[in-house]
Amino acid sequence: MGNSFSHLGIFERDRLESLLDRGCSQTEIAKILGVHKSTVSREIRKRSMETGMYSAGAAELKAGVKRSNSKYQGMKIEQHPWLKKHVIAELKRYRSPDEIAGRMIIEGWKIRISADAIYRWLRSPFGQQYCRYLCTKRYRKKPQSKNPARHTIPDMTSIHAMPPDPGRVAEGDTFLSPKKVSKAAAVLVCFRDTKLLAGDLVKSLRPVHTARVMRKIGKEHHIDALVLDQGIENAEHGTFGMATYFCDKAAPRQKPLAESSIGLSRRWFWPKGTDLSKVSSEEFREKLEILNNKYRKSLRYRSANEAERDRGMMEGN
Repeated sequence: MGNSFSHLGIFERDRLESLLDRGCSQTEIAKILGVHKSTVSREIRKRSMETGMYSAGAAELKAGVKRSNSKYQGMKIEQHPWLKKHVIAELKRYRSPDEIAGRMIIEGWKIRISADAIYRWLRSPFGQQYCRYLCTKRYRKKPQSKNPARHTIPDMTSIHAMPPDPGRVAEGDTFLSPKKVSKAAAVLVCFRDTKLLAGDLVKSLRPVHTARVMRKIGKEHHIDALVLDQGIENAEHGTFGMATYFCDKAAPRQKPLAESSIGLSRRWFWPKGTDLSKVSSEEFREKLEILNNKYRKSLRYRSANEAERDRGMMEGN
């Protein structure tokens, strides 16, 4: 006797049709095919044509249709109401699918869902209404555009001159309002060890405004070395109160954390085209706090604030 249950393919169905035409019983057919007799019985009952005749081609077509309909996008989430409720609640708390899935792994959920499965559910009819909680609010990935050329400034120390052990390193950068709308901009500093974000809005990219923000961040957080680009807004880097190192011209890859953090801010709160003059400093810092509370894959699904607290405890010991 064969296995207790087995799926049949087109080869087995061809043999089944031939054996039925020869008048073999279902028990005999099962022995020849090496399957359980219930497999043969179920196949004939479910795959036969309306006339009662069994055709291998028609049976294969019916089986293919059933397989294609056996699974659908978001099936796991839809089959577990408590899991669906959790995913929706986390999305409303500005958690990305990657954060939600990663946190489930860290917390040891017995039944969990992957980030890809959450995205598939969001793109299905069941989850489309919740796409508005994604940072991009899009169904497809937006093509990346090339970064604009940046100005250079004199009197700067190259990033290649940074010592092997520079201490606590942060990366700084800015993002702007549309030039035809406003001169307002945002200054952002990102810490490499904890991924913490700090910054503020400025009226324009005049060096005096950038220097004010950098000095304020330097007083609130310990920074040994700050990596910047060659933008003219960093011309007063000598007044920042910390060692500064500059990337090569048109080399944003040398400060990847700053670039990705600005991208994160853009995707969640201030997409390109946003007039930052209409954003208050209080709102800007509030949104940074939300980002600092997001679970980061690079931090093993801890938030930047959690990593910063852990760092403070380690230094205290």
